[in-house]
Amino acid sequence: MKKLFAIAFILLVSMMNAQVTFKPGLRAGAAFSTFSNTRSDYKTDFYIGGFGEIKLTKIYTLQPEITYTKQGSNNVKTYIGYDENNGEDIIAYRDLEINYVSVAMINKFTFPGGFQVQVGPTIDFRTTDNLIYENSDVDLAFVAGFGYKVPSTGLTIEARVKKGLIDVIDSDYYGTNGNNDYWFGDYNTNIGFQLGVSYAFGK
Repeated sequence: MKKLFAIAFILLVSMMNAQVTFKPGLRAGAAFSTFSNTRSDYKTDFYIGGFGEIKLTKIYTLQPEITYTKQGSNNVKTYIGYDENNGEDIIAYRDLEINYVSVAMINKFTFPGGFQVQVGPTIDFRTTDNLIYENSDVDLAFVAGFGYKVPSTGLTIEARVKKGLIDVIDSDYYGTNGNNDYWFGDYNTNIGFQLGVSYAFGK
């Protein structure tokens, strides 16, 4: 226990002695998303937002973010019913959309050469959607990704994965008769990938 306190004290002192800096910035790019437990295709759209880069040590930066993201899933295959006339199932393909304003707390580690690791939690607030019935207006998610800071600039190239934890769709509405070809499970979470750039202002 004494060793843990000693390590914590050394880290605290080193952070206090370090020159803490703050830079605002913008980030934007392409968003690729879908819902888990569905037969569907990824939806391609965009994200855009702002952040504050709080550099605490040479390697570690705390980065609060606010981002607007368009998410959802395309060609969601669902069972509608059975056509007694021709003896075939009636299938529908729906493009589902759900958009969020996300508040994230990203922990960014920048190593020599500009290579970065980015991880952190986010809470997402639903703004609009075309779902027939949704389960939750709020999603909790975890973000992990990599980045590359271009030398002598504020530009960073980023690639992230984002995994939601909350069931966001009321799947009881979307039909299934047990056939895996158009199966729609009970637990449908957001799954997303982001590829884009960020720019921090200031020297």
